[in-house]
Amino acid sequence: MPVTTDSSRRRRSALVIVESPAKARTISQYLGDDYVVESSIGHVRDLPSTAAEIPAKVKKEKWARLGVDVDHDFTPLYIVPANKKAQVTKLKDLLKNADEVYLATDEDREGEAIAWHLREVLKPRVPVHRMVFHEITQPAIEAALAAPRDIDAELVEAQEARRILDRLYGYEVSPVLWKKVRPRLSAGRVQSAALRLVVQRERARMRFVAAGFWDIDALLATREAASADTEAPRVPSRLVEVGGQRVASGRDFDAATGELATDSTALLLDEAAAGDLAKTLEGATFTVTSVTERPYTQRPPAPFITSTLQQEAGRKLRFTAQRTMRTAQSLYENGYITYMRTDSTNLSTEAVGAARSQVQGLYGADYLPDAPRVYRGSSKGAQEAHEAIRPAGAEFRTPESLRATLDDDQYRLYDLIWKRTVAGQMRDAAGLRTNVRIEAPAGDRGVATFTTSGKVITFPGFLRAYVEGTDDPDAELEDQERVLPPLAEGQQLDPVEVEARGHETQPPARYTEASLVRELEELGIGRPSTYASIIGTIQDRGYVHRRGTTLVPNFVAFAVIRLLEEHFPELVDFEFTARMETRLDAVAAGELDSRPWLRAFYFGDQPGPEDDDYVADVGIGLQGKIAGGWEVIDAREVSSIPLGLDDEGREVAVRVGRYGPYVQAGNSDLRASIPEDFDPDEISLERALEFLREAELGDRVLGHDPDTSLPIYVKTGRFGPYVQLGEDDSNGGKPRRGSLWPHMSMETLSLDDALLILSFPRVLGQHPETGADVTVQDGPNGPYIKSGTDSRSLTDHDHLASVTLEEAVRILAEPRPRGRGAATPSVLAQIGEHPVTKLPLTVRKGRFGPYVTDGVVNASLPQGRDPEKVTLDDAIELIAAREQRLRDQGQDPRAPKPARKRSSGSRSGSRRRSA
Repeated sequence: MPVTTDSSRRRRSALVIVESPAKARTISQYLGDDYVVESSIGHVRDLPSTAAEIPAKVKKEKWARLGVDVDHDFTPLYIVPANKKAQVTKLKDLLKNADEVYLATDEDREGEAIAWHLREVLKPRVPVHRMVFHEITQPAIEAALAAPRDIDAELVEAQEARRILDRLYGYEVSPVLWKKVRPRLSAGRVQSAALRLVVQRERARMRFVAAGFWDIDALLATREAASADTEAPRVPSRLVEVGGQRVASGRDFDAATGELATDSTALLLDEAAAGDLAKTLEGATFTVTSVTERPYTQRPPAPFITSTLQQEAGRKLRFTAQRTMRTAQSLYENGYITYMRTDSTNLSTEAVGAARSQVQGLYGADYLPDAPRVYRGSSKGAQEAHEAIRPAGAEFRTPESLRATLDDDQYRLYDLIWKRTVAGQMRDAAGLRTNVRIEAPAGDRGVATFTTSGKVITFPGFLRAYVEGTDDPDAELEDQERVLPPLAEGQQLDPVEVEARGHETQPPARYTEASLVRELEELGIGRPSTYASIIGTIQDRGYVHRRGTTLVPNFVAFAVIRLLEEHFPELVDFEFTARMETRLDAVAAGELDSRPWLRAFYFGDQPGPEDDDYVADVGIGLQGKIAGGWEVIDAREVSSIPLGLDDEGREVAVRVGRYGPYVQAGNSDLRASIPEDFDPDEISLERALEFLREAELGDRVLGHDPDTSLPIYVKTGRFGPYVQLGEDDSNGGKPRRGSLWPHMSMETLSLDDALLILSFPRVLGQHPETGADVTVQDGPNGPYIKSGTDSRSLTDHDHLASVTLEEAVRILAEPRPRGRGAATPSVLAQIGEHPVTKLPLTVRKGRFGPYVTDGVVNASLPQGRDPEKVTLDDAIELIAAREQRLRDQGQDPRAPKPARKRSSGSRSGSRRRSA
């Protein structure tokens, strides 16, 4: 009988496949040696994103560019991208030694689709199980292993239908934008609707006309305290009525005209009237006419769902939606929180018990309600039901216990989730609101009525743990606790200070990421897993940029949305977009067959079942709409934003050109570039005419340089007015240029001013210690001094002109300030080798912050992430996420980059708005 040795025995095991290396690492901690856990690093199969990826056998098919065979039941063409082939090979090799396979991807449509694609690509001959869980903890993993299920075909169909729908929309509509607005633009079913919201808000700001109004604030004191020889408590109050007529406030004005609304009966006080009334009231006796006290209770907010987490992290932590989701993903994959893509506020019995236990232990029995709180209901069009986002496990770990384990972003987000979850199982807050009306004689105007209010918290309840943020800081401030002294009807008060105050109406606030997520959710556009990518896409595509925390569209976005609104209105209709989501939800629930619906969407109404679900949402269908005469679209018209008429009756408009936005009067040859740092709501008719006047002054010769005898021109460009020495070099060389300084204007610019600008950069001398030149120069971020690789900012341009060598040496010797300008080597950290591409991974310093790169693909680090703490798994995930985003944009992430062309215009001076 032969002896079987250890070396001849081949061990068999179960293969568990997840999406990410971090998730694989965490799950492997809970499984024994009989399990091999490996990641797919995201999707292993997708529609082709470039022509090079289309298989040769179908390249000549008319539908090949779409990647969807629209003539044969909308069959998708799936390919394994080149950058995933090595990982697929690795998984197939691991599969050879496996007795069974567990597909442990996320429990949503995307995760279900990844599991299905893995099965289709790997074609395992061993049993395949779908393993799902909502948190990565030992009990959850064991329970998932004990109760696997089959792949949910309906969820897969819903995800596939979404992918096909978005491909048809993007690949059919985007070429119209290329031809009529600008090359390489993109349209998207959800992205375009979100962009329309942002553009509509900016249009409202552009139409807005500010209005001024006045009211009176009075600081009053009680007489009782004064008679007792103690400092009288102060009572702040504001004028609301004069002679029985309500005083106008911001809500009474028409935002488009700046005038009082036609239906308003309010009294409009100007500065003179308010000032006279204030003087009259300075010597008046104020009498309390009514005191109303009402108790109130405040319930804790529901536990987080995806959208509310993104909103609250934006408000409280200043996180972008993408930063929030990246951080939440890492917390989930490392076993700290439950699944972060959910629209359910429900908590498991286990979670409720854990939260109540911590309330009892941390705050005491007084803060624990008699019965557990149950949260029901979810967002509009909720899809797969999960538990709310909460700390993982049957016993919640406190944030402090994890401080040494989590990085800064993870700690702050976990702290927010923990507080919200625990607060949700605490008693209501209780308090007392007091509203007081106070009157005073106002001479021939009758009686002036003032009001004040107070708020006292009598029992903090859940507020001990958590206070919800708001998108309106003024409202948040007004809701704070304010204690009033005891006041009674008939009580008399004396004025301490009476002041007339002027106010100006404010335009509608721009969207922040938080408020845009809320709006999308309310409209039913997108789903929890898509909010961050929607907002990221409209920024990545260059349609929107951030100004502080707000989202600002550029002029190209205006042109794109105008074209879509006027020629494809259904495609950016909010109800249409929400209907698409509802149809996809019905597919996921097994209530709708996706193919007849896709057919109606693309080809128009089709003979078939009399069912609204299969009636085309786009009339003649998307294909017919695109083919029905896009050529007649007036490119000039859709790319124009009319501002008004000039003195000659010509229409002055902003237009989107090949080299950027510009203003033009009628069809004249005179046009002026709009500086890059101008936002659309800052462009008025008056400002546009000023740009045109500056353009008329452009190419004016101020004089000649005394050293070279070359002419010195004043010009305008993309970054504002600038001066130039000599002519443009016909060989492509650039003459010396410099932007005008903040206090300079084109009209008054002198030759001496121009010579001063052109005298920089200037060598002050040599550094006494290093011997290197010390230079002073004006850069894109303002004036600065530099010696070797060391640099320091200067306070302003006057300092630029006056700084001496001795002063510069002293400034360079001072410690470098933290933040912008800090010296950092190009390579911040060496990480290791990518397991698939075998390329070295490094963290480097970039113009817009640190990023990880393999030499081909660059991926920005999340804000706040320490570059020296980036692990190999972190780098792999960031690179994979960046590759997927590029693929979603129709780009090959590993295609050679074209050489960059230098743009013309003033680059040497500081970028600023024209004086």
